[in-house]
Amino acid sequence: MSLTNASPSEAAKSAKEASHILATLSESARNDALTAIHSSLIAAKNDILAANARDLEAARLAAEHGQLSQSLVSRLDLGKKGKWEDMLKGILDVRGLDDPVGKITLRTKLDDGLELTRVTCPIGVLLIIFEARPEVIANIASLAVKSGNAAILKGGKESTESFIAISKAISAALDKTEVPNGAIQLVTTRDVIPQLLDLDQYIDLVIPRGSNELVRYIKSSTKIPVLGHADGLCSIFLEHSADPRMAADVIVDSKTSYPAACNSLETLLVQESALDTLLPTVAEALIAKGVVLHCDTKTKTALSAKLPSDISTKIEDAQSADYDTEFLSLTLAVKAVADIHEAIAHINAHGSKHTDAILTSSSDLAEQFMSSVDAAGVYWNASTRFADGMRYGFGTEVGISTNKIHSRGPVGLEGLMIYKYKIRGQGHVTAAYGEGEGKKSYKHERLPL
Repeated sequence: MSLTNASPSEAAKSAKEASHILATLSESARNDALTAIHSSLIAAKNDILAANARDLEAARLAAEHGQLSQSLVSRLDLGKKGKWEDMLKGILDVRGLDDPVGKITLRTKLDDGLELTRVTCPIGVLLIIFEARPEVIANIASLAVKSGNAAILKGGKESTESFIAISKAISAALDKTEVPNGAIQLVTTRDVIPQLLDLDQYIDLVIPRGSNELVRYIKSSTKIPVLGHADGLCSIFLEHSADPRMAADVIVDSKTSYPAACNSLETLLVQESALDTLLPTVAEALIAKGVVLHCDTKTKTALSAKLPSDISTKIEDAQSADYDTEFLSLTLAVKAVADIHEAIAHINAHGSKHTDAILTSSSDLAEQFMSSVDAAGVYWNASTRFADGMRYGFGTEVGISTNKIHSRGPVGLEGLMIYKYKIRGQGHVTAAYGEGEGKKSYKHERLPL
């Protein structure tokens, strides 16, 4: 990994050249590089966490002065909730995955001695632009190396110290491997994002990781394909037949296990027939965890009649904007709906196509919900927090995609691959095929992989 102050075009050109070498390396060479990265990060742990602590101190001061959000500060903390251990584990998990490069996904006999194959190959050069989340460097580096892609990383100023410390460890590791150092680059020059977004001749895919403002800006500012999501506005529909304790456990986990995450619950839709039976139990469990509920009239009325008055301060009147808000905090919008049809309509109108869930004992309703909701992840009786590359078994992820093409949901190795078609012939020419005397017909026989 290069810590580069080169111009954006020089950095991108270098990455493109390195990508051509990286794409041809053996699986063992790429895996050896991941082993070296893992060992180097362990050796540099104290330096990296010390650098992260300096970033955190500056970020907390900025948050106190209203210059930085608390959710971003939370994402910056590399020592929080086992994040360091998860980062290291993710590298080894990626190393242990099957090689994604060179897999044959189609074989067709076009004619005798003329065979077509479709083979997986790297996309090329990835540009990852991110805020906070210092572990992103290790995640991206491991996925890029394993998938044979080069990567250019541009991080936010709030975590510069962490980025540099991690980059130095990865760079030292790559120097001992066959992976070109220029294949993974951290751009340290400030204010270069517009120039990088113009380099479609070198960069093949942009992956933004950060606020919805960042993602929307990138999507509107480049001709390069963008893979990502602007919002993580996740919803749960609580249907009246759901088990009360299960529902409370799933909803509490979805909202409180990591409120600043993009897969955290933001809107709870409650069937009207469950307002008196299920909602009070769920609400008490949420309030006990410090969650403030923004309720519409029907849900607030039901809770006011069922809950003790001393916890009513945690219930506030919802505004219409609440159902389009990604709070990233211990705030939850709650709304009553008549039935599954109204729930689906609300989610498809207000959701961000990230992850949505239904809690019900009816398999028919669950399947209807999962078929009808337009989202990258649709769950039945499971926490929205499962929307994660590591939890999906992808090793780690470069991000969550709500795109409708190429890759959707947590993007791991498979999402960083594309394919090419290869034809092997024996002097075949297209002029020999067609209608009429002396012309040949294609056989188009599917062959086993």
